[in-house]
Amino acid sequence: MEVKQVKLISFSPTGTTQKILESIAEGIAVDDVAPINLTLPEGAQQSIPSLSDELVIIGAPVYGGRLPVDAVKRFKRLQASNTLAILVVVYGNREFEDALLELKNLAIALGFNPVAGGAFIGEHSFATADVPIANGRPDSRDVQKARDFGAKIKEKVAVLPSPEAPIDLKIPGGFPYEAEGARTMTVSPVTTEDTCTVCGTCASVCPTAAISINGSVATDIALCIRCCACVKNCPTGARVWEDGMMKKIASWLNENCRTRKEPQIFGIAL
Repeated sequence: MEVKQVKLISFSPTGTTQKILESIAEGIAVDDVAPINLTLPEGAQQSIPSLSDELVIIGAPVYGGRLPVDAVKRFKRLQASNTLAILVVVYGNREFEDALLELKNLAIALGFNPVAGGAFIGEHSFATADVPIANGRPDSRDVQKARDFGAKIKEKVAVLPSPEAPIDLKIPGGFPYEAEGARTMTVSPVTTEDTCTVCGTCASVCPTAAISINGSVATDIALCIRCCACVKNCPTGARVWEDGMMKKIASWLNENCRTRKEPQIFGIAL
């Protein structure tokens, strides 16, 4: 089979997953690459045509060893018909646990035929300059591995007789899925008023519309998914964590997840 079109379907609050997907597409090297970004609330409502004969790369970050709940909800709007898919999760140098298996099972239920999968590393959502956790990743080495991954997938697809060809993609993980604790926390970053310019950047990047601007910044804690897009994008550094438990988690990650992990690839050999 010849790959003529690639669609990039992403949930990527801080942009690390999107960067990996784009790098994989660069390795596949086709002219027709169409992004479908489901991160922001308006993206979640866009009309998505049924997917059929293109190659689709689906990617999301890992939150507490699982897919983000909102990513799952948005991916469930996809409809495929034996569409070949590359599955990607991006995690903050701790573990990806059941997330990639969860994505595989979800993709199959939506009508995709997973051809390969990858678990890549990105800067952790809780990372800061003072408390680094895989800061700066994906870096140039990660990007090159993603490109190599894409090139190998193109070779694998080239010898498939049809999109319906059975592919026995083995993905690590367990079912029933674990790691529910991090998904049920109710806490959010706060705004330091003396450094906030009320520019609205935080609200514009929030995937769940948890932040509103009306002369000041207000956060609906119940809607916050702790992606930290607001923290990482605030131009004055006014969005910060003050919650003691979140600070402890970030400190633990900083101390225990310093050893560099490399991307793990499934379905092909690099």
